[in-house]
Amino acid sequence: MPFAVYILGLSIFAQGTSELMLSGLLTEMAADLGVSIPRAGLLISAFALGMLVGAPALAVLTLRWPRRTALLAFLGVFIAAHVVAALTPGYWVLFGTRVIGAFVYAGFWAVAATTALGLVPANARGKAMSIVAGGLTVANIVGLPAGTVIGQHLGWRAAFWAVAILSALAMAGVAAKIPGGRPSDVPDLRRELRTMINPRLWLSYSTTALSTGAQLVIFAYLGALLARTTGIADSWIPLVLTVYGIGALIGITVGGRASDAHPFRVLTVGTTGLIIIAAVLALTATMPVPVVILVFLLGAFGFATNPALNTRVFSLAGAAPTLATATNFSAFNVGITVGPWLGGIAIGAGLGYASVGWIGAALGIAMLATIVWAQRLQHRADRHEVEMPTQHSLAELSR
Repeated sequence: MPFAVYILGLSIFAQGTSELMLSGLLTEMAADLGVSIPRAGLLISAFALGMLVGAPALAVLTLRWPRRTALLAFLGVFIAAHVVAALTPGYWVLFGTRVIGAFVYAGFWAVAATTALGLVPANARGKAMSIVAGGLTVANIVGLPAGTVIGQHLGWRAAFWAVAILSALAMAGVAAKIPGGRPSDVPDLRRELRTMINPRLWLSYSTTALSTGAQLVIFAYLGALLARTTGIADSWIPLVLTVYGIGALIGITVGGRASDAHPFRVLTVGTTGLIIIAAVLALTATMPVPVVILVFLLGAFGFATNPALNTRVFSLAGAAPTLATATNFSAFNVGITVGPWLGGIAIGAGLGYASVGWIGAALGIAMLATIVWAQRLQHRADRHEVEMPTQHSLAELSR
């Protein structure tokens, strides 16, 4: 595996830490900025908004740029946004830096995915994506608690400085290891847009959004479920969340190794496991030991499908992968937005925290339906490709 792929994973870790760490810093930030905790929580929504629109927009704007140039530009703006955030005394300036930082982070994700997949042969794409996306998984395990600890002991601004410094180190790695110059096949916007007409591509986006929503509807309320339904002491909740992160790291590693050869099998097994785990979690939400085991399995099966979701889009996009890959990143963020929203509706309606398990299972069933549909379309396309040369050969013989 090229070392450049690991550099991209490190870059995602640095930026992903910023994405995640606010959940552990809201109390300190609210007190320092003089706002309520719910208003401070809108800073998380600001980041989600920036990510949702950033990937396709920046993929188009930088389509003909050398990829190293684009990656360095995104990191430079990301670092500047965090320096401004660490220095500002005002809430709305901080809000703006969160949108801008997320916007370029999404652009980095889109270009990094295309770059990583272009650096390896076709039979290693899943493994490459597991390394790049694994940076976010490690951010869950290491970056989130580390950012929280730094913020609690040195102030939330110190956590922003730490992210800026870590991102600067990643920027040096990108400058040193990512190949310069334009890709041999310079992307063409019209070709990229024609690729987006493919209905199988949008079916794959639906799978991505449903997968993320099924997992995030549970993960977003996992801490509250553990405390208020399962009855686990607050001091143990970070450890249980770490167990989830370890499961996610194992799942994305195994999924990355298997998805190149068996993408639909990985998607089917991962989704089926996710459905079962979500349903059993809803049934056993009051039992600490089963819940902890299920949290580990939720991370493992949920993240196992991630590499296949990315490589599937890349293969469908063919020679025009940049915009298609970027839109898939937006599909992830649709799931990140919609999943917790559905969970909030259910909890607000008095159905309890265990209800998020049933919603996750329902979204998983919908995801499984899209996978079965996509697999049938793939078989049909494969048969068509086999039949066409055969018909051509028969026509030649008849002449």
